[in-house]
Amino acid sequence: MKLLKDILYKVEIQSVIGNTDININKIEFNSKKILKNDLFIAIKGYKSDGNSFISNAISNGSKAIICNSVPSQITKDVTYIIVIDSRKTLALISSNYYDNPSQKIKLIGVTGTNGKTSSTTLMYQLFKSFNKKVGLISTNIILINNIKFNANQTTPDSLYLNYILNEMVISKVEYCFMEVSSHAISQMRVYNLSFDVGVFTNLSHDHLDYHKSFIDYRDVKKIFFDSLPKSSFAITNVDDKNGNYMVQNAVCEIFSYSLKFNSNFSLKILEKDFNGMKLLINDIELWTKLTGTFNAYNILTVFCVAKVFNISDESILQKISSLNSPEGRFELINLNSDKIGIIDYAHSPDSLKNVLNTINDIKNLNESLITVIGCGGDRDKEKRPLMGKIACSLSDKVIFTSDNPRSEDPILIIDQMKSGVKNKDKHKFILEINRRKAIQEACELARKNDVILIAGKGHEKYQITGKEKMKFNDKKILIESLKINK
Repeated sequence: MKLLKDILYKVEIQSVIGNTDININKIEFNSKKILKNDLFIAIKGYKSDGNSFISNAISNGSKAIICNSVPSQITKDVTYIIVIDSRKTLALISSNYYDNPSQKIKLIGVTGTNGKTSSTTLMYQLFKSFNKKVGLISTNIILINNIKFNANQTTPDSLYLNYILNEMVISKVEYCFMEVSSHAISQMRVYNLSFDVGVFTNLSHDHLDYHKSFIDYRDVKKIFFDSLPKSSFAITNVDDKNGNYMVQNAVCEIFSYSLKFNSNFSLKILEKDFNGMKLLINDIELWTKLTGTFNAYNILTVFCVAKVFNISDESILQKISSLNSPEGRFELINLNSDKIGIIDYAHSPDSLKNVLNTINDIKNLNESLITVIGCGGDRDKEKRPLMGKIACSLSDKVIFTSDNPRSEDPILIIDQMKSGVKNKDKHKFILEINRRKAIQEACELARKNDVILIAGKGHEKYQITGKEKMKFNDKKILIESLKINK
């Protein structure tokens, strides 16, 4: 339990009705989870308004309410705290409730359109190989010294986030590597967290259904670097045209990395194939099991972060050779078959282009690339024609299919993807709404040494149609289909 007045430290309060010198059991923003003596904070969301559930929270036992305006009905013996910004308040009280756990570990945040999951996962692997106690908060998984926790969002809400960070403190975690999404920055989920390092990977078209414009999307990302304290470090990719913009107002020490220009940290790709790459970092050659230019950037971010923490070049580069790609990120599936399968999470135009270019750079001209791709429903519609255009221009054959259609008609989603395909490439695509059948058909079409890319869902083990979330695993279906069509 915590005293309400202690939980409210730093909160911008407009008014108080009742007593703040009371014990609070726990914090909740879902009225259904409220138990006796809990604090309920009313958050206005995009689908529902928490203020509508204040009476439910009180009925379930809440003795303190935080909200943006005085409710029309005041219940005796319940304390009401009226605040300016409930989302910011949730971040502050969550941090206070768990005694500011982010201040007790080294917290590394990675933001950008692509590369967040791969970079944070590789950092986790690397520091773990140095026998450090480590934590990971990513799209794929949340890990505390190998113990798995639920991961439902790229960056969790601030209450669960501080709970996880506190669990890391209890488990004596030294370093936590965390994805920081644009939604999380915009919705104050990472507000008041103490980051030691902030990393910018790249920026391209994504999430414009939420941010409305690319400039808004870019500027939300920049807020993360503007808020880094003077004692921290910012690491930015200057090959991206937004790399310098991201850190132009940062007050902390800034490091740059690049594959193309002069920078603090650089890397050169010497050789690459489907099994990995030979790299040159700081005049030292090494082999990595990862491949593709996008993975070269991921490896370089890992190297930068390790150097910031004063780990020697030799130690870092020796361990990099043993790092593995995260699940569903350019994951190679060949099963000793004469066909190569690849599972990748690519679901933005830039990430899809990167993956297809990597495959085309490696495969022989007489080997075909067959791509299975869809776009998610109830998400950024502007990118659908771009995805269709890129898939068809860089593949020999494309099967347009369903991703997670959600409440939308999958046929209409595919129609929007088709609309972006150039006339000269329209002979390349076929349609198969059923994703399982699309993967099976790609394996049937593939000849010896051809490459099959299943893009968009990566590590996901489900498909969302309407309100139903069904089990679905691209990797499992691809393996089964490759075995049948050896």
